[in-house]
Amino acid sequence: MHSSSYEELRSKLLSREITCEEVARHYLGRIEAHSDDNIFITVFQDEVLDRARTLDRKLADGAQPGKLYGLPMAIKDNIAMKGARLTCASKILSGYESVYDATAVSRLEAEDALFLGKTNMDEFAMGSSNENSAFGTVPNPFDKKRVPGGSSGGSAAAVANGLCLVALGSDTGGSVRQPAGFCDIVGLKPTYGRISRFGLVAFASSFDQIGVLARNTGDAALVLGVMAGRDTHDATCSRRDVPDYAKQMEDVRVEGLKIGVPKAFFPENLNSDVSGIVMGKLQELREKGAELVDVTLPESDYAIAAYYILVTAEASSNLARFDGARYGFRASDSTDLSSMYVNSRTEGFGREVKRRIMLGTYVLSAGYYDTYYKKAQQVRRVFQDRYREALEKVDVIAGPTSPFPPFGIGDKTGDPLEMYLADVFTVPASIVGMPAVSVPVGLDSLGLPVGMHLVCNFFEEGKLLGIAGKIQRQA
Repeated sequence: MHSSSYEELRSKLLSREITCEEVARHYLGRIEAHSDDNIFITVFQDEVLDRARTLDRKLADGAQPGKLYGLPMAIKDNIAMKGARLTCASKILSGYESVYDATAVSRLEAEDALFLGKTNMDEFAMGSSNENSAFGTVPNPFDKKRVPGGSSGGSAAAVANGLCLVALGSDTGGSVRQPAGFCDIVGLKPTYGRISRFGLVAFASSFDQIGVLARNTGDAALVLGVMAGRDTHDATCSRRDVPDYAKQMEDVRVEGLKIGVPKAFFPENLNSDVSGIVMGKLQELREKGAELVDVTLPESDYAIAAYYILVTAEASSNLARFDGARYGFRASDSTDLSSMYVNSRTEGFGREVKRRIMLGTYVLSAGYYDTYYKKAQQVRRVFQDRYREALEKVDVIAGPTSPFPPFGIGDKTGDPLEMYLADVFTVPASIVGMPAVSVPVGLDSLGLPVGMHLVCNFFEEGKLLGIAGKIQRQA
């Protein structure tokens, strides 16, 4: 039953060597075996079996199978599916069920994907370790005493543990790429606006993107191609035509490839295993004909500072809607409207969410807007200009996905600033809105995964995945 790629699984399904129902039962069994890991918040036990039988009948009746026929998928629990729980791993949304499908979900369903369940995450996608969840921490597949990364840690762990072939996550500042690096899989954040955000619960609207976690770049490209494209429900969604990503991947050649390597991505305090593995992989590419080019980019520390001002400001606005009045959790000991708001939000939100709401409210307040928020937007524009300039000279910018391997559960929860630095290399691509991917490149001295982070110019996802695929085949 094991398949390393959807291409392999699809061949078995279409030849009727196996059925969709057998696939569904296999993955449901694996999910049950890993139930103690808190990877899934909701499992669609009966629903997925019913859908699998419907797909089997469709093929038996001679109907044309969809592009994702029988593909077992998991979905992060901040993406809406009609009739399914939508918790964002928060107490404040306990019991809430979505009344509509996200555009990404409806497009995947139209191509016959199989949805197995909703995965655990950091509450409202705020975190880098999956420790900020009302449903408990998810352990790293390589060491259960360590974190899987965040905020899409549940989706990454689901793919890495073989509980699905592909999972959806959301990426605001690295929440798909960083857990992919920690779990030894591929994690893609597309260009901002490439995939509709309709149905994705907003954290920071000018950053949020639905992303893809998979074992290989081919599967990621296939799922991206189905989800991408104009959507009338989302005014920020690009109207650009969706290209043939598989064809663009095939056109990539290592020989003659110009890889930008910023010194800022390899500071002296970078973990020695991470530095050695990533630089070793870059040297392998140079030996195969690629050219390594020094590029100068702004220090990533500035990106982190600007990012946390901007995203907390947007979060303070977006999360104002969760007040106990319309849906989700409502405090029971309130005496009037004001106390209902205060008590519901105090009891319903976790510590990290409250911290970011308060910080965001502060930087938007009178007297501080120009000092913080406006300056952060100016920094964002500098990063956009510098990345554009760099990518006029090179095909891709490369560096580590994370400055360190997966860290221990509880190691960084006492120091939020240290936790924020887990995203120091992924945040810049989010600030500029360019596509980026984490690809596995090896294991450190403790057997923990190390990922390489790649950034391409706007809407060059096919090229980006093609380069990542060349790297992964050498891993």
